[in-house]
Amino acid sequence: MSPGTASVPDGKYSIRQIFALSYDEYKSSACLSPEQLTAASCIMKCRTGELGHNYYQCSECGALKIVPRSCGNRNCPSCQAVDKAVWLEERKGELIDAPYFHIVGTLPHELNPIIAANKKVLYELLHRSMGTSLSDLSKDPKYLGASPGIMQILHTWDQQLQYHVHVHCVVSGGGLTKDGKLVTLDKDASFFIPVKVVSVLYRGRFMAGLKELYEGKKLAIPDTARKLAFRRNWQTFVDSLYSKDWNVYIKQTFNGNGNAIEYLSRYANRIAISNSRIISYTKDSVTFSYRDRKDGGKKKEYTLSSSEFIRRFLQHVLPKGFQKIRYYGFLNNSRRKKNMEIIFSLQGGRKYEPRFDRSSPIDRVISAAWGTDGLKCPECGKMCMEFLMSGKELERLSALPDMRPVSSLRRPARARSA
Repeated sequence: MSPGTASVPDGKYSIRQIFALSYDEYKSSACLSPEQLTAASCIMKCRTGELGHNYYQCSECGALKIVPRSCGNRNCPSCQAVDKAVWLEERKGELIDAPYFHIVGTLPHELNPIIAANKKVLYELLHRSMGTSLSDLSKDPKYLGASPGIMQILHTWDQQLQYHVHVHCVVSGGGLTKDGKLVTLDKDASFFIPVKVVSVLYRGRFMAGLKELYEGKKLAIPDTARKLAFRRNWQTFVDSLYSKDWNVYIKQTFNGNGNAIEYLSRYANRIAISNSRIISYTKDSVTFSYRDRKDGGKKKEYTLSSSEFIRRFLQHVLPKGFQKIRYYGFLNNSRRKKNMEIIFSLQGGRKYEPRFDRSSPIDRVISAAWGTDGLKCPECGKMCMEFLMSGKELERLSALPDMRPVSSLRRPARARSA
């Protein structure tokens, strides 16, 4: 493809190509955070060879395969599959025998300028406000009377990549009481807390935290909202937020707990847009598909300038160290293992046994998750490629005086029966 010409995207690396064509021009006039600069650099280098290579060898015929390394950045659209598979297995291992519910909590768009200028602290406040509201209300005897398992995932975008901060929550319809007993709802039960009650408490806790940050002078006021630096204007702004609809709603109810986690896995490692949604691009514009929620979810096309596409993409890069997935209730990190042991002993055992975890070799993850035996051998065609070493390991070994060339690093082929 020659620079600046129309293109049908390659599918796997369309977003990388868009950055390669248009990022330098965009960057020259943009003010980017260190995290955004790192994300852009990683996306452009991912699987190009600039980050080095990994070496694989066929356990059948001994053939060597050299694979460009991926960047592993959580904002890269080409690096999420393995993380998603591992996360899904870990969560399956924590499922209890109870119905599950998917709840979504949003924030008024009037808050967007303030949130964008205070991402880390206000994303944290959003998580905490929703998580503690769901957890505390669930413990009330008139609702569940127990502490459920709550998983929350922060998203900051809509289908057109605009800034839309919200949190997805999956809540178990069962949990532990203070005295260690297990309470579960019937499989066909509806969500046990009125969403209006959740909305009011969630709004109250978020607003209390927001006002505390403002009073403590821990809230940055951007130029686009500079009038809020004056206390009178701030109070008027706060009063207006109380009158807004904070839109907490039940998105889905799952009678099968496995279905809930499969569903949530779509959100867990998702980034603002995937390569598969890119329809075409040039140096100057990008066209992608989106679902129009206001028109019954119809699939439509949307075109932006390349610079605007990159700007919208990068605005969803999370602050360094911020964890977009949080856990509350019996899944709270400090008590999770003990709580799961209690629940599984009361329910007669673990419902799902994870096939792998974060300590598993990547070959094993690929094999179990996608039903393949490692990577396909370029010579014999069998799915028997196994990780041999990284480029860094090879460089270290190459410095040794008796090191053989990499082409000779061949393991003996497996003995074949007659």
